[in-house]
Amino acid sequence: MEVFIAILAVLCGVIGIIGSIAPALPGPPLSWVGMLLLFFWGGTDGAGEEMSLTLLLVWLGIVIAVTVLDYVVPAYFTKITGGSKYASIGATVGLIAGLFIPPVGMILGSLLGAFIAELAFAGKSTGTALKSALGAFIGFLAGTGMKLIACGVMMYYIIVYI
Repeated sequence: MEVFIAILAVLCGVIGIIGSIAPALPGPPLSWVGMLLLFFWGGTDGAGEEMSLTLLLVWLGIVIAVTVLDYVVPAYFTKITGGSKYASIGATVGLIAGLFIPPVGMILGSLLGAFIAELAFAGKSTGTALKSALGAFIGFLAGTGMKLIACGVMMYYIIVYI
């Protein structure tokens, strides 16, 4: 049973990292579930110490904060560069379309999606649409970066406590 839990925890961590990039998967919460599994089924570190409840709860707080910020940061960057909601939606649609050619397709898809959405739906000029698209793209990168860092550190703890 311990081996099964360890494998399941690692899978949650790996899928969490993938979910930090793929928009359909909740990355940080999945990685936290991996830590939760090890907490309840007695994962220990190299010194034989079990994971503390404090560590688990601190990471729950971080996961909640990162998940909320993942919605706020892209909208903030889009807004400060003069973008509309169409830029954010276009960036997400472009990212999904670009998933077939990772990582270049995801990056270019996100940028082009925001740009085209601003031109087509918001009626902005080319220069303004480009500025908005860059803002949406930078916001997307910031949100994704936060999630990747959080999931990477949680994966570290999953490996330590196996």
